[in-house]
Amino acid sequence: MKDKLNIIFKPFLLTLVGLTVGYTLLHWALFIKLNLFSLKEGITNFIIPLVLTALAAWFFLRPKLKILNLKGNSRGNLPAFYTFVAWIVLTIPLIIAQEYIVTWTGKLTALNSIKEINNYAPTKYYTFKTYYIDKQIIGVHPDFDVSGKNNENFNMHIYVALPVFENENDTLTNEPLGWLGIKYNKRISNRLEADEKETEYKAFTNECQSDFENKNVSSFTYFDRIGNSEDKDEYTEAVKQNPVYISNKTIFVGVNEPFEARNGKKLQWIFGTALIGSLIWLIMLMFPKIDQDQLTRIKAGKPDEEAQKEMHNFIDSLAPKDGYFITPILIYINIAVFLLMVIMGLGFIYFKGDDLLTWGANYGPLTENGEWWRLLTCTFLHGGIMHLFANMVGLWFIGILLEPRLGRIKYLSAYLLTGILASLTSIWWNDSTVSVGASGAIFGLYGVFLALLLTKVYSTNFTKSFLVSTLIFVGFNLLNGLTGGIDNAAHIGGLLSGFVIGLVLYPALKRQIEEEEPQIIE
Repeated sequence: MKDKLNIIFKPFLLTLVGLTVGYTLLHWALFIKLNLFSLKEGITNFIIPLVLTALAAWFFLRPKLKILNLKGNSRGNLPAFYTFVAWIVLTIPLIIAQEYIVTWTGKLTALNSIKEINNYAPTKYYTFKTYYIDKQIIGVHPDFDVSGKNNENFNMHIYVALPVFENENDTLTNEPLGWLGIKYNKRISNRLEADEKETEYKAFTNECQSDFENKNVSSFTYFDRIGNSEDKDEYTEAVKQNPVYISNKTIFVGVNEPFEARNGKKLQWIFGTALIGSLIWLIMLMFPKIDQDQLTRIKAGKPDEEAQKEMHNFIDSLAPKDGYFITPILIYINIAVFLLMVIMGLGFIYFKGDDLLTWGANYGPLTENGEWWRLLTCTFLHGGIMHLFANMVGLWFIGILLEPRLGRIKYLSAYLLTGILASLTSIWWNDSTVSVGASGAIFGLYGVFLALLLTKVYSTNFTKSFLVSTLIFVGFNLLNGLTGGIDNAAHIGGLLSGFVIGLVLYPALKRQIEEEEPQIIE
């Protein structure tokens, strides 16, 4: 146990403390105190911690797990599971710490009137002795998104923006000095039909209307100025919907709790999750036996040749090369578009429909009105990080199997053509759906692959190895698409068009294989 503590557990604790303290201080210095970069709070508080802890778990802690005998287990990949647990344990307290540093360091500015707000440097919290909030002239902005592993949740949001003045008389002559934001949320099943969703939305709006009419907006303990976040973007859209004012200044939310309670129990959660996670990690280390060969290697300071080989093979699979050139480039293009949208502050976990339309999503009324380029551009857009990840894994796998057989030109042509045909199928089936993703083109490649397997372009052993698994993969994903929130029409359109293309390519590929086979001279 001593070796486990020294080689694995102590570095884990140092990583936990170092990341939590180090990045939290860096976050405070760069993004709060000095305000050197204007990043969305979702990036600083969530995305960066996720990436940092993933890198630490994979590249720093995972190699140390070699001293544990975790191989040969039929129930799964235990080294990957241990690495995943370490990542989660490192991530949770780090994310909570970012929320804590924002509220803990937030300064409360007490002003006699909201009119004085422009005389001081912006702070996070305010109190005003004199202010007036107008409930008559407001802006309202509805927003919708989906969530869940299989997009099974349909989330409805209504953002309301109320103008804030110094006194009631200013509503007739002056622009607002700020806006009060009120947010309403409701989650329903994404598997409901369109008319059922419409009924639920109408009931939701009635609930919001009733609550708003009874809400007291004349007295708050203090105001919380909304930072650079997705909520601020939504409230800004609500401000634009008001019928009178054009001012788009500071947006607040009113708080009716003691200022001292602003941190909630975040500090206790930081220490609590770190302690519980560390205990879980320690218990997990107690059970596996020591791999003496790996222990000897690590103590001797020798490099892990197996890990180096795995890393080399992984990097090699991502680099364009002869026989595998187009697939990595397609992956890079999809990732680059996604990262550009993230940098533009449009999201990470998911993107909004309006933003996807701006970037080229497929949408029947726009596509059929002359914007036919959307049939192609939508195949390089994704709804969020999990959508991108799933598609790129699928593309990477089929590319390894199919591109060497087709060659660059045929492979790229099949990808683009099936992607366009999948997009056409999508708007033919349901022209009111905002459709994005490379999955239509990827299903097209799987269709080509199935056609070549069934026509015996590949060897008998190869066909036996991959035909059943490919059919299961395709069938599972098509069935999964029936749960809702997935553009199954594009999947089917891509798959069928790819299968036909594979049949068309079969004769030429068969002749090519016969020409490449060595001639036997009797």
